[in-house]
Amino acid sequence: MIETGEDGRSWLLSGPTSSYALRLDDEDHLLHLHWGPRIGLADVAALAGLPLPEWSFESPLDGHEEYPVEGGRRFAEPALIVRSPGARGTAWTFVSAGTAGDELRLAFRDPVTSLSLTLHYRLRDGHDVVERWVTVANTSADTPLEVPRADSATWTLPVRAAWRLSHLHGRWGAESRLVRVPVGYGAHTIGSRRGHTGHQHLPWVALDADGTATEEHGEVYSCALAWSGSWRLATRRLPDGTVQVTGGWGHDDAGLLVLAPGESRSTPVLAGLRSAEGFGGASAAWHAWQLAHVIPSAAEDRPVLYNSWEATWFEVSEEQQLALARRAAAIGTELFVVDDGWFGRRTSDRAGLGDWSPNPDRFPRGLAPLAGEVRALGMRFGIWVEPEMVNPDSDLYRAHPEWTQHVPGRAPTQFRNQLVLNLARADVAAFVEERIHQLLESAPIDYVKWDFNRSFTDPGWPGEAFPERLWTEHVEALYGILDRLRAAHPGVAFESCSGGGGRIDLGILSRTDQVWTSDNTDPADRLAIQHGFGQVHPARVMAAWVTDSPNEQMNGRVSSLRFRFVSAMAGVLGVGGDLTRWSEAELDEASKWIGLYKEIRPVVQRGRLHRLLPPDGDGLSAVQYSLGDEVVVLAWLRAQSFGQEPAPVRLRGLDPGAVYVCQDTGRPHRAPVLLHHGLRTGLRGDLDAAVFRFRREG
Repeated sequence: MIETGEDGRSWLLSGPTSSYALRLDDEDHLLHLHWGPRIGLADVAALAGLPLPEWSFESPLDGHEEYPVEGGRRFAEPALIVRSPGARGTAWTFVSAGTAGDELRLAFRDPVTSLSLTLHYRLRDGHDVVERWVTVANTSADTPLEVPRADSATWTLPVRAAWRLSHLHGRWGAESRLVRVPVGYGAHTIGSRRGHTGHQHLPWVALDADGTATEEHGEVYSCALAWSGSWRLATRRLPDGTVQVTGGWGHDDAGLLVLAPGESRSTPVLAGLRSAEGFGGASAAWHAWQLAHVIPSAAEDRPVLYNSWEATWFEVSEEQQLALARRAAAIGTELFVVDDGWFGRRTSDRAGLGDWSPNPDRFPRGLAPLAGEVRALGMRFGIWVEPEMVNPDSDLYRAHPEWTQHVPGRAPTQFRNQLVLNLARADVAAFVEERIHQLLESAPIDYVKWDFNRSFTDPGWPGEAFPERLWTEHVEALYGILDRLRAAHPGVAFESCSGGGGRIDLGILSRTDQVWTSDNTDPADRLAIQHGFGQVHPARVMAAWVTDSPNEQMNGRVSSLRFRFVSAMAGVLGVGGDLTRWSEAELDEASKWIGLYKEIRPVVQRGRLHRLLPPDGDGLSAVQYSLGDEVVVLAWLRAQSFGQEPAPVRLRGLDPGAVYVCQDTGRPHRAPVLLHHGLRTGLRGDLDAAVFRFRREG
């Protein structure tokens, strides 16, 4: 709900549990008033009447301006920096305010720099997530404008004695690990300068007052960015103690915009929410909003897939893939995905990228016969691609070396023996889109795993007047390609992959059906990765595979099929082991686990997540998913010490007056007992795991 004050210069956005308020002062400065529990317009008027603090050598605008800019009485880090000939800084004049459905627009202009700015706010019905972004436009008839910085938003937190910052850090094979640190004076910045979201951080932060929030209790504020290129989120404590979070697409070369006369650009959405129900409540709010308004076809169950990568690596053939498909179908998988090695001269990672036609030696009949066989087995058919990349040893590169990102006179930098195509070029983007369109037309393909296996290193664009545009326009071109391919092929699902979790954010999630969480499929490591991932994103998009034991790719760890399956069943279940080496007993056990997952799948993929015990150390960890009358608990024990039975796990969110019947034993459990005394898991030894299913009755 959006309300406007009687004077037409204050605005209030209210969701189910929170409100957001701002106002214009007499000099057209837009000031932040409130982000917290629900309030009314009378409260907004009272807040507007409070004087701003005055300190010698400090600006009353710093820490109070809704979207800080450069110039005038300002010393804090700006969200917007503009350069035009003979002018520095920005002085706003308010132009207009308007609403359209669930969106508020506030328009400003600076007559000196010929820049106009529109601040956008959107609050969707039934949610507390405020979506913010800005549109900058050059209204000059003949002068380009440089915009070194155009953040999507600055979020101002209420004044508290102290704040604690939570964020997710990592690297390849170790993504999304949760970190909590106190917010000190100055800035704490996370981000990516790599041209993609990166394995090192997810574009998400959460802050809790005084560092006292728990999973169930406490006030938590959180922000997440919808952008799949370079980015930055800076959490800053100002000299007066005010804490702000500013962020958007990256800065320096990665964020420089040059607006031609008459041109406008809109930034990515930087969304924010406030929860009074701790970190668990914040996660639940993020998940519900994404399932309702971000993730495509979120009401549909994601299928159990089989992916051939770890079974075959680059040694791919039609006969071998069909043999795997028969075994995958027999254990109950619903989607069979042929990974890398099916195209061009792709017998290793040294050749073939860019040549998206089946290898004639490996698939002499093309992909259609294999896809038909897979469908005849009762599964859907998927394929791996990496369309933004090219190997120097490829027909595409030999024909068009100028299509890559490159700096004239310098040898191109190769990672994984490949280069990045410059999708910011319209001809390159059109070629990529047409080749994938032709691929989807050539065979009955239901699923595309879209990979991105290296970062930007040579972001040159010879011949372009403003080559810095490459950083943003590559991502925007990718979005356009995905949007058009989805529209042209509505039955095809897409997965985002980037060497695992190198491109996971709200922007790519609005165009893909799931993401590859990490190349690390070790089931014990995955518990920590999934714990961090679930802070912001729902299980409905979190792909997780059961692979072979020992885990050859990461650490050689030996684990039971039970532990591997229960770990992967916390998300979108997949299988990636070499099924030709599995015994009949293992295949039979896998079939039973897959059957169980299909029964609990709606609850896991769309239910409310409760993190009961975090995966810290070698002890017990557990999660709970609840949907309607159904409750599913997944529990894992890393190691048992001294024969001590793990402590009971206390469940959450149950109806305190109800009885919950265990679906496996038929035993009734009273809710107060499960809530206060807990559930005995019976886990023992090393790497043990279990699934518990309950249904509310009475």
